Amino acid sequence: MALPPQDHDPLLPPGRTVRVTGDDLRARAHRDTMHVRLLAVAAGFCALFGVVAVKLSVATVFNPMEPEKRQIAPQVPQIPKIDPKASLAGDFSLPQVHRASIVDRNGQTLALSLPVAQVYANPQELIDPKEVAQKLKGVLKDLDEAETARRLSLPKQFVYVARNITPQQELAINNLGIPGVYFEPGERRHYPLGHMAAQIMGTVDIDDHGVAGVERYFDKRLMSDRKPLRLSLDVRVQSVVRDELANAMSTFQAIGACAIVMDVRTGEIIAMVSLPDYDANEFAHATNDSRFNRAVTGLYEPGSTFKLQTAAMGLATGTINIWDRFSSVPIHVGRFKISDMKSDHFSEWLSLPEVMAHSSNPAAAHIALDVGAKKQAEWLKNMGFFAPVPVELPEAARPLVPHQWSIATTMTVGFGHGVAEPPLAIVRGTAATVNGGILIKPTLLEREDAASAIAGNSGPTSTENLEQDVQKTAFEQAAMQADALPATKPLPDLSGEEPLPTPQGTRVMSEKVSDLLRRLLRLDVTAGTGKTAESPGYFVGGKTGTAEKIGPHGGYLKHVNISAFTSVFPMNAPRYAVYVMLDSPKATPQTHGWTTAGWNAAPTVSKVISRIGPMLQIFPDVAHAPQIDASLALPMHPAVPRGVRPLGPGNDPGDPRKAEAARKAQKDAEKKMLADMKKHAKEVMDE
Repeated sequence: MALPPQDHDPLLPPGRTVRVTGDDLRARAHRDTMHVRLLAVAAGFCALFGVVAVKLSVATVFNPMEPEKRQIAPQVPQIPKIDPKASLAGDFSLPQVHRASIVDRNGQTLALSLPVAQVYANPQELIDPKEVAQKLKGVLKDLDEAETARRLSLPKQFVYVARNITPQQELAINNLGIPGVYFEPGERRHYPLGHMAAQIMGTVDIDDHGVAGVERYFDKRLMSDRKPLRLSLDVRVQSVVRDELANAMSTFQAIGACAIVMDVRTGEIIAMVSLPDYDANEFAHATNDSRFNRAVTGLYEPGSTFKLQTAAMGLATGTINIWDRFSSVPIHVGRFKISDMKSDHFSEWLSLPEVMAHSSNPAAAHIALDVGAKKQAEWLKNMGFFAPVPVELPEAARPLVPHQWSIATTMTVGFGHGVAEPPLAIVRGTAATVNGGILIKPTLLEREDAASAIAGNSGPTSTENLEQDVQKTAFEQAAMQADALPATKPLPDLSGEEPLPTPQGTRVMSEKVSDLLRRLLRLDVTAGTGKTAESPGYFVGGKTGTAEKIGPHGGYLKHVNISAFTSVFPMNAPRYAVYVMLDSPKATPQTHGWTTAGWNAAPTVSKVISRIGPMLQIFPDVAHAPQIDASLALPMHPAVPRGVRPLGPGNDPGDPRKAEAARKAQKDAEKKMLADMKKHAKEVMDE
C-alpha cells in the first residue's frame, strides 16, 4: 500500500513520493525502543558512577577512614606545640605508644617508647613465596631470604616476617603492594642516653613489659598511666659521678667500682653509678658483669666505714662517752689477730675521736665488746642492716650476717668484718648519723611524685615487703640522756638558703648524738685517714673503709682490697651523702704502694663533690670558713667531766681477757656443780 507523500520531509525533492512498507515501520519502532533502553542504561551508569564518585570523595577527601590495624599502621605523630620556655619538657609522648616515658628530676628523658611495626603474612594468600621473600629482602637488609621463603611456604595462615621495623621500612614494604603481607602497630623501648643509669633503668621484653630495674618495678604504673615517671636522678650529677669514677677505676686499675649521691634528708638518690656498665639499648648483648649493679646487688664487707655505726651504737646506748679511752693493743682470737696496719703514730689507749680519726680496729672491737653482742645485733637490725635496702629496684640483695653472735663476731663486726652489705645500706646508715638521727628510706623517685608513683604501682611483692618499719627501742631513750654528752655549740647554717627539709622516718638516735657524730666525721677529714677527701669550702665529713676481699672459694685474698669512703657535705648543714667504692684497686707511685681508701676512694670523693656542688646549688663557703670550722671542731682528747670515771686503763669492761676469764670461771663453776651433783647422787645410792 502506498502512503501519501510527506510534504514536510526535507530530504525528498518536491514532487517525489516515498513508499513505506510495514517492515519499515516495525524496524523504526524497534530502533526507537533500543534508543530508549540505551538511554536508560546510560542514565543508570551515570547515576552509579555518580554515587561511587560521591562515596570516594567522602572516604578520601571529606571524611577519610582510618586504616585497619592489619594494614599500614598510623605512624605520624601529633605536631609538637611551640614551647619556647620548655614548660613541656619531659612530658612529650607519642599517641601511638602505651608505655610511659621515664625522665630525671629535671625532665631529661631517660627512657621512651617509639612507634614501630611488626610485619606478618598469610602464606595462603601468597602466590610466589620466593618472589615475596626476594622483594622483602630489598627493604629489610638483615632478612634471611631463604629462611623467610621457607616459612612463607608453610601451610599456615600466620607467619611473622620481621619485628620492630621503622616507619620508613613499613612504608617501603607497603608500596610493594604484596597481597597477603600485613602490618600490626607496636612500640620499641629506647634509652637515648645509652650508658647513663643503665642498671637503674633495666629493660623490657619483646612484649614491652619490664624485666629489670625500674622498668620492672614500675611496670604496672608505666603501662597504666602515660604521664612520664619522674625519677630523683639528676643526669648532670650522674654524668659527673660516672666520669670521675671511671677515671679512678682506670687510674687504680680496679676491676669494678660504684658511687652513690643521696639526699640525707629526703632519701632521694641523685646519682647511682656502677662500673663496668653497658648501653641500655643493648641489654641482651651486655655481659653479666656489666649488668651487675654493685650499688644494691653487690655485697661487700664494709670495713672501717662500719666503725661509724659502732661509735653511734656506743653513744646512743649510753655505753661510751666522747672522753672514754680504748685499747689499741692487738687482740688475739684463737689463731687470728685483730690489729692495725700501722700503729706507730698513736698510743696504746685512744679516745673516741682518736679511734675514729686513726681508724683503730682493736679499739673499735673494744667498743663493740662494751656494748655487747645482744645490743649490737639489735642496733644493726634496727638500722636496716639485716634486710635488703628498701629501694625501688628488684635487684636489691639481702645482706649476709652471722647466724650466731659470738664474742669473736662482736669484735670483728665492730670494725666492719664478718658481715657483707650493699653500698646503699652504708649510705643509708651514714645519713641517719648526720640528719638528726632519722632512718630514712632511700628512693629513686623525686620527692614530690614519690607517693603517687608508689601508690599506682604493684611492683614485685618480694621487694615491696622488704621494708619493715623500724621500731623504737631502749636505744632512743638512752640517747636522750643529755648528761652523757658534753655541751657543744650549735652548728650554724650560713648558706642563706631556705630551711632544709625535715627527714621523714624512724628516730634511731637523739639529735645530740647525731650532732656529735657529725663532728667525728668532720674530724676524720681534717685530721684523720680521710684528709684527701677535703674539698675547700664544702666542709666534707666522712669515714674511710678498707676490707680484704673474700675469694671465690672463701677466705680472704691477701693484698686485694675493697676500698670505700662514705661522706657527707656540707657538715655545717648536712645535705648530700657521697659514697665511692673501688673493687681491687692497685697501688700506684702516687699512693706509695698503698691500696687503702685514703689513697684512692677518698680523693675521688673530693673531686666528685667539687664538681657536683654547684649543680646542686651548694657553693663553697670560703668567707665563713673560720667560723664554720670552729663550730665543727672537736678535740682529740676531750676533757673528762668532774666526778666521772672514764673507760680506760683499769676500767675496761670490754677487755676480752676479762670476758675470757669470766667464761672460764663460769665453765669451772658448772663443772664443780656437776661434780657435786654426781657425788651427791652416789651418796644417796650408797645409803
